[in-house]
Amino acid sequence: MNSGKKIVVVGSCNTDMVIKAERLPIPGETILGGTFLMNPGGKGANQAVAAARLGGDVTLISKTGNDVFGKQSVVLYNSENVNTDFISSDSKLPSGVALITVDSMGENCIVVASGANANLKPSDIDKAMKAIDNSDFVLMQLEIPLETVEYVAEIASAKGKKVILNPAPARALSNSLLKHLDLIIPNKSEAEILSGIKVTDIETAKQAAEIIAKKGVDNVVITLGSQGALIREKDSFQFVAAHKVEAVDTTAAGDTFCGALCVGLSEGKTILESVKLAVRASAITVTRMGAQSSLPYRSELSLIE
Repeated sequence: MNSGKKIVVVGSCNTDMVIKAERLPIPGETILGGTFLMNPGGKGANQAVAAARLGGDVTLISKTGNDVFGKQSVVLYNSENVNTDFISSDSKLPSGVALITVDSMGENCIVVASGANANLKPSDIDKAMKAIDNSDFVLMQLEIPLETVEYVAEIASAKGKKVILNPAPARALSNSLLKHLDLIIPNKSEAEILSGIKVTDIETAKQAAEIIAKKGVDNVVITLGSQGALIREKDSFQFVAAHKVEAVDTTAAGDTFCGALCVGLSEGKTILESVKLAVRASAITVTRMGAQSSLPYRSELSLIE
């Protein structure tokens, strides 16, 4: 079914509880009239499902609670052709949940209770080493402990795997971690934390990418929301403009981008070709509500001009 190389995603899985309202409430305020949806989410799972829907050969290494949310998640990932053999169950902590409010412009605010995601330890990675050994690309985010991300990056790069990091949620990272990465995919705010440069346009994105690259990672792709994405590959820059669409919910747009970029690379595409695929896929995501429910299939990419 899949002719590409194998992708392993190491990351979080959550259940997203989403309310769509006219606007975001201010502190102490109650807003009536919202619409409620419940979706599986979490950056790791979102990126795994996004990659699988776009044709990737995907295995997810993650941790859930021994509860209904965790069990439902595994059933759903199986139905999406994501290999769940390396999702472990935590006997003490609940599955992760995220409370998301989305306004009429598609902007959101999110609070996450990490639960079992915060307990995905290097020892869990040791038990899942077969998945990493069999992979070509390892994709991670920062909704699991940083020590686990660093452990995976060091081991996977030593084994010759291409290690890709989406540094979200934003935080400072060590140069030793960056040196183990083949590619990093920050958004504007994440790029600012990593570089110290406030990213507002293509020029400042170039400056930020240059500083991040000097810390040890050759390939940097900065996502610029509705503008598109900037690529720094070795010493050259390229810009891919975003497709013009009417956004209703930006949730999981970045996750779609990362999953799609990995699929492109797994199929032997260049970084530029893979970013074009990712920009197209994430443009579809923002036109739909929810996280995993909004992720496009490969056959849908023709919907975007």
